[in-house]
Amino acid sequence: MKRDWHITDRRREWLLKRNCSLTPRQTMASWAALVTLSLAVGLVCAWNGAPLVLLFTALEITAVTAAFVLYSRHATDFDRIVLEEGHLTVDQVRAGRTQQYQLETVWLRVTPMAQLSARDVTVDVGSFLPKAQRQALARELRLALAA
Repeated sequence: MKRDWHITDRRREWLLKRNCSLTPRQTMASWAALVTLSLAVGLVCAWNGAPLVLLFTALEITAVTAAFVLYSRHATDFDRIVLEEGHLTVDQVRAGRTQQYQLETVWLRVTPMAQLSARDVTVDVGSFLPKAQRQALARELRLALAA
């Protein structure tokens, strides 16, 4: 998980991103290599008298493709938290869908696991952070709200 924060005069911003080890191009190349290798093995087996291996190859390719699609959909997920002049804005992107929350700092509560709630709105931030980093984020948010 990549965690950045920026401070200006009256504005603080936290950007929480997933730490993805593959770029989109590397992901596609890895997928293509796995599919090509599996298909080659399946075709060699079918050529040598074991056509049922192609059925299992198709199942394997389907499972690998599903895993890569799931990985790719969530590779760009992030949380952006902006604190400025009496309100906190949280932008969350999950699988390409964006949600924005506006929370008034007067009513804002921050739990130890970085759950933000104000009046009738509750937002979990930093869900991809390890427990210790999520608790540190909660402490940081509380200190920024107190300042």
